[in-house]
Amino acid sequence: MKTPKVYFTDTGLLCYLAGIREARHAAAGPMAGAIAETAAVVEVLKSFWHRGAEPRLYFWRTATGDEVDLLVETPAGLVPLEIKATATPSPAMARGIRKFRETAPAAWTRGFVIHTGTVTLPLGDGIVALPFSNL
Repeated sequence: MKTPKVYFTDTGLLCYLAGIREARHAAAGPMAGAIAETAAVVEVLKSFWHRGAEPRLYFWRTATGDEVDLLVETPAGLVPLEIKATATPSPAMARGIRKFRETAPAAWTRGFVIHTGTVTLPLGDGIVALPFSNL
């Protein structure tokens, strides 16, 4: 589906406009997922910009609701990223990545679930959970 997605490039401004004034509300409130996703997308963008490269980033969603938060185009293929505001990633959080792999098996490389915790762990099928701090 072609659906545009809008991100703020400043999570502080996002929180201010959403009326979030305390870090604990940002981390555990109803906007936690959107804030984590915005922060991760901005970090990926910055990594391209700081290398002088043009970012090729996409959002994938099917008509049935399957989605991947971020697809990063690389010379090796598309790298799917799911972004979760949790410290305890699980294999179920990679469902969208697995659906994407079924849809485009030749296009993808490894997949990652980016999370707010501190552990790196395999989630199976070439998918790894990575802490946000690794971006």
